[in-house]
Amino acid sequence: MNHLVAPSILAADFANLQRDIELINNSEADLIHVDVMDGMFVPNISLGLPVVKAVYKHAKKPLDVHLMIVQPERYLKDFKEAGAASITVHYEACPNLHRTVQVIKELGCKACVAINPHTTVALLEDIILDLDMVLIMSVNPGFGGQKFIDNTYKKLADIKALKRRYNPELLIEVDGGVDETNIAKLIDAGANVFVAGNAVFASADPSATIASLKHPGILSRS
Repeated sequence: MNHLVAPSILAADFANLQRDIELINNSEADLIHVDVMDGMFVPNISLGLPVVKAVYKHAKKPLDVHLMIVQPERYLKDFKEAGAASITVHYEACPNLHRTVQVIKELGCKACVAINPHTTVALLEDIILDLDMVLIMSVNPGFGGQKFIDNTYKKLADIKALKRRYNPELLIEVDGGVDETNIAKLIDAGANVFVAGNAVFASADPSATIASLKHPGILSRS
């Protein structure tokens, strides 16, 4: 399959959020990535349900909602109703992960599990058959603009092996430090969904950057 690009609105201009959502709508992006942080699971607070609802009202791309919160099972139905097409929960935040994944699927959303940089891929072996997507965090969650962690490539090799063994249709998403300099290598490593925040919204031409991420190596040579 062709890879998917999911600009993260965490890096957008919140004073002009509708403008930036419409920019994504009119770009070659495939998804809109929405980071929800509670200040407890990660040391930052970001968008809540009212903002997700407002984003959904203007979005023409599916919302890829990433819950970086404790006890995410309390809010799954709320985020589905707010407009989430896929819901990501963290392995580290879910003591009853299988049950949480099943609830996400019963709500009609794609079910995704994220793992932090220190969490080994092997811990997903017993749940991977039930997942639509795995999110490999390539930075420590909580803040945008961090440096990409090189060990991500090893983790991609590990998750690719599990995918081949258990779930060939699994999507593999990478979040953190993704840009035009490393996306081709990440594709080669097995990832096929890419979250990009600062790389898009800090660029002089966000739409062109999205196009470059969608077609790595092609536009840069033209």
